Amino acid sequence: HKWIEAICCTRLLAVGGKANIYVFRKYTMFLLAITCAYVSKTLSGSYMNSMLTQIERQFNIPTSLVGFINGSFEIGNLLLIIFVSYFGTKLHRPIMIGVGCVVMGLGCFLQSLPHFLMDRYEYESTVSVSGNLSSNSFLCMEDGTQSSKPTEDPSECVKEVKSLMWVYVLVGNIIRGIGETPIMPLGISYIEDFAKSENSPLYIGFIETGAIIGPLIGLSLASFCANVYVDTGSVNTDDLTITPIDTRWVGAWWFGFLVCAGVNVLTAIPFFVLPKTLPKEGLEDIAETIKNDKEEKQSEGQKESRNTNFLPFMKSLLCNPVYMLFILISVLQFNAFVNMISFMPKYLEQHYGKSASDAIFLIECHKIYMWEMSSLLTATWIVTVQLKYGTLYVETMVCHTCQLVLQVVFQNCSCIQTPGNSSAVLGLCDKGQDCSMMLQYFLILSVVSSFIYSLSAIPGYMVLLRCIKPEEKSLGVGLHAFCTRVLAGIPAPIYFGALVDSTCLHWGTLKCGESGACRIYDSTNFRYIYLGLPAALRGSSYIPAFLILIILRKYHLPEENASSETMLEAKFTGKENEGKETDQNSKVLNDDELKTKL
Repeated sequence: HKWIEAICCTRLLAVGGKANIYVFRKYTMFLLAITCAYVSKTLSGSYMNSMLTQIERQFNIPTSLVGFINGSFEIGNLLLIIFVSYFGTKLHRPIMIGVGCVVMGLGCFLQSLPHFLMDRYEYESTVSVSGNLSSNSFLCMEDGTQSSKPTEDPSECVKEVKSLMWVYVLVGNIIRGIGETPIMPLGISYIEDFAKSENSPLYIGFIETGAIIGPLIGLSLASFCANVYVDTGSVNTDDLTITPIDTRWVGAWWFGFLVCAGVNVLTAIPFFVLPKTLPKEGLEDIAETIKNDKEEKQSEGQKESRNTNFLPFMKSLLCNPVYMLFILISVLQFNAFVNMISFMPKYLEQHYGKSASDAIFLIECHKIYMWEMSSLLTATWIVTVQLKYGTLYVETMVCHTCQLVLQVVFQNCSCIQTPGNSSAVLGLCDKGQDCSMMLQYFLILSVVSSFIYSLSAIPGYMVLLRCIKPEEKSLGVGLHAFCTRVLAGIPAPIYFGALVDSTCLHWGTLKCGESGACRIYDSTNFRYIYLGLPAALRGSSYIPAFLILIILRKYHLPEENASSETMLEAKFTGKENEGKETDQNSKVLNDDELKTKL
């Protein structure tokens, strides 16, 4: 009998070994696939944020409207986030993620469509090359508030209907948000369900690598596209009288969206061949396998009854102090993050005199070390130190409103407030070497502080996942994403864009006399808004973080009694009673064994 038992055990171990190899391959395939999905979604998101200034100039719309277009991504995400998070675990999660990637590709393609439906881009010009350059040509007004007279030709006003093409970008961004919905909640819950609890941080850290690689690729693509003229291929770029450093320049923003569309569709392919479920990682013997099968059957029964448990689950989450405080921290931090990352290219262009391409390249170098792009240290330092460099005045309009091919010098310009016969040259005003040095200090401090902030990414995920019950994880992650989008992702770029518009000194003028995109901002007020508001938001987030630390210390176990599952997790996931029942069962079992021996 012992001989037959040994053969059977050997046979089972061999079969188990093959199963482990199969499971390992599926785990590896899913990790690579979900990482690529994170790369594609962050690639699209970072490219969209980098092209906001180009979209603003292309359609001649204010910054607040551009902020609404940027926030429309969160609107699309909100349409399905709760539904996907709650009912997604009942469906085939890998396939749902793959479908989401395809939808994101469709949204990116729709965003590029206006370029093929619009006429060629025409930039503003108030001085003609064929005109008499020795005459008193209009350059700028002394009070800085007047503008050129609008055209009276009604036919010219009809042509401005093409500016409504920004609606395609809006709708495409909404569709892209819908496609991104299942990636994070279903991907994280899939890993949590079938991975060891001690391996989850490692896997999530692996996925976070994709969240860093994606923006790097997206910013590189944006830097390239911003340096290429929007209508390249259909116009002779040698005849252009503007350069990438001009505020009227528009890069080939549409090309990058086509690239993002192709990447998103290719990323979706591996998810369609992945299984719906995987066995729990690390189960090797037969008893544990049978136990895991029973737990899966019980969980399937729980999933079938989720339609009646939705309200109790919501009540449990809303009454969880750690969970609610963590949502508050996420909302405050995400507000600051969205504001800083969305308008950083514009800030570097206006404050430090960089072109769109150079500004995006500098942001790319900045993002090498982390995911978040702003920090309290940088904001506090630059707001506190009164920088005197890079100050812009309305007189710099001389450098932007003249369409000339030759290197022209304008003599005796009344808008330059210096005594004597002053002059101005075509192009952006030189801010000097000191401004370049201050830019280096700004970026260095941003990298250091951003690295410090990035250290909280994975611990934050662990706090979110460990403070809720296993059956509530998918809903908890979805509700967290819902709150951050409603309270931060949608309103942040809108109100921040309106604040940026309030610092505008000179607006572009449409053919019908309406205001277009802003050309020049008040550098000082722009700096106070751009750095001061995120500093206040991030600073206030430390209050709920301090309260979470108090709760964590309250339920922290001493080291001599520490176990693989902390008291905090047991407290908020309802596993304390399970532990007590297990101890009682083990005691009864020991008594039975004692009676048998007696």
